[in-house]
Amino acid sequence: MKNITGVFLIVWFLLSASLVFAEDQVQRTIPPSTAAEQGAPPAQSAPAAPEPPKADPIGANAGGIGDIAGYSASGVSADDMKTLEEVKKTEPFAVKVADSVGKNRIAINIVWTLVCGFLVMFMQAGFAMAETGFTQAKNAGHTMAMNFMVYGLGLLGFWLTGFALQMGGAGPFASLGGGATMNGEFTISLFGKDFGLFGTKGFMLGGEAYDAAIYTMFLFQMVFMDTTATIPTGSMAERWTMKSFIVYALFISGIVYPLYANWVWGGGWLAKLGTNFALGHGHVDFAGSSVVHLTGGMAALAGAIVLGPRMGKFGPDGKPRAIPGHHIPMAVVGCFILAFGWFGFNAGSTLAGSDFRIGVVAVNTMLAGGAAAFSSWLYMWIRYGKPDISMSANGMLAGLVAITAPCAFVNSLSAVIIGSIAGVLVCISVFFIERVLKIDDPVGAISVHGVNGAWGVLSLGLFADGVYGDAFNGVPGTVKGLFYGDSGQFIAQLIGTATNMIFVFVVMYVFFKVLNMIVPLRVDPELEIEGLDQAEVAVTAYPDFQTRHSHR
Repeated sequence: MKNITGVFLIVWFLLSASLVFAEDQVQRTIPPSTAAEQGAPPAQSAPAAPEPPKADPIGANAGGIGDIAGYSASGVSADDMKTLEEVKKTEPFAVKVADSVGKNRIAINIVWTLVCGFLVMFMQAGFAMAETGFTQAKNAGHTMAMNFMVYGLGLLGFWLTGFALQMGGAGPFASLGGGATMNGEFTISLFGKDFGLFGTKGFMLGGEAYDAAIYTMFLFQMVFMDTTATIPTGSMAERWTMKSFIVYALFISGIVYPLYANWVWGGGWLAKLGTNFALGHGHVDFAGSSVVHLTGGMAALAGAIVLGPRMGKFGPDGKPRAIPGHHIPMAVVGCFILAFGWFGFNAGSTLAGSDFRIGVVAVNTMLAGGAAAFSSWLYMWIRYGKPDISMSANGMLAGLVAITAPCAFVNSLSAVIIGSIAGVLVCISVFFIERVLKIDDPVGAISVHGVNGAWGVLSLGLFADGVYGDAFNGVPGTVKGLFYGDSGQFIAQLIGTATNMIFVFVVMYVFFKVLNMIVPLRVDPELEIEGLDQAEVAVTAYPDFQTRHSHR
């Protein structure tokens, strides 16, 4: 029983390695041309089919004359290419210049995507500080350890299976100049329509995934996934065993998150609600209100329910008791770090530094976060007589979560409205979850990410103004919400939101229940009272004023 976590890791790794080996073998099995080998005379036949796409590990073939026409969701048009072909015949020097310009355009997009990915990766520091500050001093080392290790564990799970399941059928990545080999979406046919379920290429970044554009996409998508995996460490803080946490981190990063992300961002069935059923542009989530935050929020809800409240959280009469966080300045600084990283989160989701919409995205992100910080501050002041800085810090995060889906599709006034509503929602939700549902969420993760993740993706279906998103998800025209004449878009947002809430919550609830029977989720009561630092991670966050214990 004690070694079950190690056995799980070994089995997972062997399974992933076998998938990569099988993929490589299929690629190398090329049937010979028997007629040519036997010296048979050449027969007239149809023109040869174009060669299948090949991986480009160093980006040698990325970018060119075709990229100077600009990048949009619909790519370069046939008329553009016709003009370019004529130029090739008459202006050879211009062609060389154009090739260089096109390659530089792709290079700019790759650098932009990577730098934004680096910003999102730094958000992990913000999560660690915010969650640790909102929890008790006796568990500070343990909370930090979980926020630290979820990065490495999530990275490995996503590398092993997650990226392939999410993006294995999503190529090519036109703005990054490659990725055409990621064309292995597993689909089923219903009602004469194809429904994508998961990708089948790119396990362990092997085989045809050895491509510069694909590696860039992997980094960017991985840090998004890591945000999702981090969220439950807040709702389950101060009572979660490290052994069960390890299994959880691999499961959500390698299976649960990638499946839903595939349905929205990997060309899956939710993205096709527009082309298949004329519901707007399908389920649209520009940077992750549903894919990242609602997924994390639902996992956090399931985990908090199965784990139960902290000892002493609810009195004999069932009323909640306050368990103050030990370091509010640390938590607030963590929230500011998160807000800074959010610029990479949202603006980076253009995947193109050459997309001038990034300015609008960045400003909308700022406005929503600031409006939410103020509205939550004002709500607490009016409702309880004093403002609450911890609630306002969570309010800022709630506004950022809410604007993540619609940031590219709304104007500044809508961004302020969306953020202001999010700031009030997080306050109401925190008290409802604690006082009515009797669920203990030490940092408010369910309210910040779950409730406002849902609000954010639905707000896109209301406020999208039809300025941006031409041919998004393969649907002609720009993205419009209900208030701008497209009720189908709002329906698509509702379907995607309901799907996430049902799928993620049910899967994670069952997972936590089963895992608890194999590897206990909760620490022993005496350790919970003493604190988890020494017992679980063999450190004491504040040794100068805490009682020393050794559990090595």
